[in-house]
Amino acid sequence: MSSIALPGALVPRRAWHTDLPVLLVAVCWGASYLAAKDITTARTVLAVLVLRFALALPALATAGRRALRALTAAQWRGAALLGLILSGIFLLETYGVVHTSATNAGLIISLTMVFTPLAEAAVTRTRPTVPFLGAAALSVCGVVLLTQGGGITRPSAGDLLMLLAALARTVHVLAMARVRALRGADALPLTTVQLGTCVAVFALLAAAGGGPAPWTVAADLGAREWGGLLFLSALCTVFAFFVQMWAVRRTSPSRVGLLLGTEPLWAAATGVVLGGDRLGTVSVAGGVMVLAGTVWGRRVAG
Repeated sequence: MSSIALPGALVPRRAWHTDLPVLLVAVCWGASYLAAKDITTARTVLAVLVLRFALALPALATAGRRALRALTAAQWRGAALLGLILSGIFLLETYGVVHTSATNAGLIISLTMVFTPLAEAAVTRTRPTVPFLGAAALSVCGVVLLTQGGGITRPSAGDLLMLLAALARTVHVLAMARVRALRGADALPLTTVQLGTCVAVFALLAAAGGGPAPWTVAADLGAREWGGLLFLSALCTVFAFFVQMWAVRRTSPSRVGLLLGTEPLWAAATGVVLGGDRLGTVSVAGGVMVLAGTVWGRRVAG
């Protein structure tokens, strides 16, 4: 039997069955900044990154083993190139969150939603609309206020690294759209190759003297740290990827993007409630401006 979709009854209920897992991904991503900050120091960044993605990689590789074998040589090269960019993003983000608050990290990285359409306009030589430029200006002013909570001071090194990470994310998005060999390829094997490239880069850097070995750090982790590491690996990486693949088949990409766009809200909430971040009036105003600017920019760009 086929059911009849009644307005206000079954349709919203079914929509929420899809929305809730996607919203949970946004919550996990927002909380990931605090989790990474809790288990990482400046000396252990590379080791933690190796452990995080080495734990996630087998699940992705097993699920996509057939699709991996179907990739062409050009697709392997294209995905590996994206993996190099992605490794730079994770390095900037992780070193950044070590040197700033989880709240600042989550809000500053949300500037990617503004930077990407601006970069796209520059590449295609099109002029952004006046409303979008206004949204971009509002977001940038918000970041300035966010990093000035204690008065007129220089942004911290962590704030600047997170800003660079937002720019690197923009480069990654543009590269994904422009590598011709990757068009039409399945997302799962491409993601697996990218994360495998990341693990190789982090392992090589660690072996070259970039801090303690991953197995040494793993042996020193306590139950709390292992919980945080498994959270980053299982929920923020594996679970997040499969939920996105599942959700885009059941709803629109724009709806998924809108829900994932709440990530900075959850980053701020976990930073303040669980991480003990304290925001002054100026910082709160800046955070609100960043969120308003990115939401406004997403709407006028779409």
